[in-house]
Amino acid sequence: MLRDHRPYLLKKLYKDFQRHYVNWFLRPQFEFLGRGCTFMKPWYVELFGGPIHLGDYATVIATPDSRVRLTVWTAMGEEGIIKIGNYALICPGVRVSAAKKIEIGDSCMLANGVFITDSDWHGIYDRSLPVGKSEPVQIEDNVWIGDSAIVGKGVRIGKNSIIGAGSVVVHDIPEDVIAAGNPAAVIKHLDKSQPLKTRADWLADPQKLARQFEEIDRSFMRNNSWHGWIRSLIYPRKGD
Repeated sequence: MLRDHRPYLLKKLYKDFQRHYVNWFLRPQFEFLGRGCTFMKPWYVELFGGPIHLGDYATVIATPDSRVRLTVWTAMGEEGIIKIGNYALICPGVRVSAAKKIEIGDSCMLANGVFITDSDWHGIYDRSLPVGKSEPVQIEDNVWIGDSAIVGKGVRIGKNSIIGAGSVVVHDIPEDVIAAGNPAAVIKHLDKSQPLKTRADWLADPQKLARQFEEIDRSFMRNNSWHGWIRSLIYPRKGD
């Protein structure tokens, strides 16, 4: 479909149902789930183990073929944790797997298919050994990790930095840089004289932003009808 044919009321009911699903099924699985979070298709978000923390005003997008998976799986007698800060953007296919500790700061963006892990998950010489070598991962505020990138154990990524699509990060990355490649290396330093707007800035007034999105939805869907929506599902036409 080129556009959304649903009546505005149907879209509003669908969004309300998603919020209800999050509060009923997902919230109890989090050690902490902040206020104002938006989950798109939350039934494709999977949590295993814990504790798992997700801060305020996060946006989590999942799809049937690209589920979001947050997993804490530790060796016997050990404890692990995942902590994700406020204003996060988590796109379809993101996996975060912790045996010790993965900490992600505020306003971080994880693109489609990103994998972050703090463990090998098997012993190098004893392949039957579960979990294997583990070292905590720290991703500082306002980091953007590109499509299908992998962040390995023991890595620290400095604030504001960008990791290029498909990169494999196995060493620390300093702040305010762009890094890419396998293994990822710094290819550019950000211009600190340029103003930097974060997701925290964008969501500084969430109620106002929500009203703006509602006005946009009403405008784009003002001519939609129940009959037209059903017709588009059963008998789609060119241009739908």
